[in-house]
Amino acid sequence: MRRSLGLLALVGLLAAVCVVSILLGTRGVGLETIWKALTDFDPGSTSETVIREMRVPRTLVGLSAGMALGLAGAILQAATRNPLADPGILGINGGAAAAIVVAIMLLGRQSLTTNVWFGFAGAALAVVAVYSVASLGREGATPVKLALAGAAISAGLYAVTTAIVMSNVDAFEEMRHWQVGSLAGRYYPVLWQTLPFLVLGSVAALLSGRALNGLALGDEVATSLGQNVRRTRLLLFALVAILCGAAVAACGPIVFLGLAVPQLARAVVGTDYRWVLAYSAVMAPIVFLVADVIGRLAVSPGELQVGVVLGALGAPVFVLLVRYRNLATL
Repeated sequence: MRRSLGLLALVGLLAAVCVVSILLGTRGVGLETIWKALTDFDPGSTSETVIREMRVPRTLVGLSAGMALGLAGAILQAATRNPLADPGILGINGGAAAAIVVAIMLLGRQSLTTNVWFGFAGAALAVVAVYSVASLGREGATPVKLALAGAAISAGLYAVTTAIVMSNVDAFEEMRHWQVGSLAGRYYPVLWQTLPFLVLGSVAALLSGRALNGLALGDEVATSLGQNVRRTRLLLFALVAILCGAAVAACGPIVFLGLAVPQLARAVVGTDYRWVLAYSAVMAPIVFLVADVIGRLAVSPGELQVGVVLGALGAPVFVLLVRYRNLATL
């Protein structure tokens, strides 16, 4: 009962944060203007155009991508039995970055919406490569082999990306903005391209709690409970590829969310992953959108990228929580 009430309160807080995200920015607007922009849009009104064409899609991209990263982080930490696992451990960030710079090198500078597809494809291929390498050998894709394969492939992809960026001006300019992670300029085209993957992936993730509870206990216990560990882990990593691939392609390699939010959720609701997933899905977009609003207001009329804000504010808070609450326990 207490968990349900807590989740309901978080959903209310998320709704309030979404309104604040639409309300605040360089141009101040009121609640009446937001209501009119959504129900009786006047194309001649600059304020209503800003709300409808810029802040609403930006908030929706942040909401869906934040939810996906929170869920993906919880799945990764349970499936690899590594409390510090995040999208970087499977080479997702490295794969997306490499695909974008290779596309720019071969095809020239692309639009943001085109880069989304290259980033998504690169992230998905990187996960497939990491899992294939980790599956070699008699034991299959164990958590340790997955982490080692992810680190090795990430390092290789980083070297390729750096070499291309240093020799290609267009790739350098594109990666300079993409690598810090941002919601700026993420409007309806980006939202419509990534939303189907994010929604379907999130629904599937929320249904995977029982399987994650088994894996979190260890492979032997999961097998004794009737799970096919190899098949379950393969399906979960495919799910992570969909969630993180779409989110990273849309917003860049966002740090902190996938690592810290599942830790916070476990501190609140315990180790039952059915609740950890539900709490992570709500807490991650709250943190993501609040950081984006802070970035918009901190250096107005300019803007700090949300990835910079999350790194600057989130890391010290996370270190203090780990230090005093022992959050790193699965």
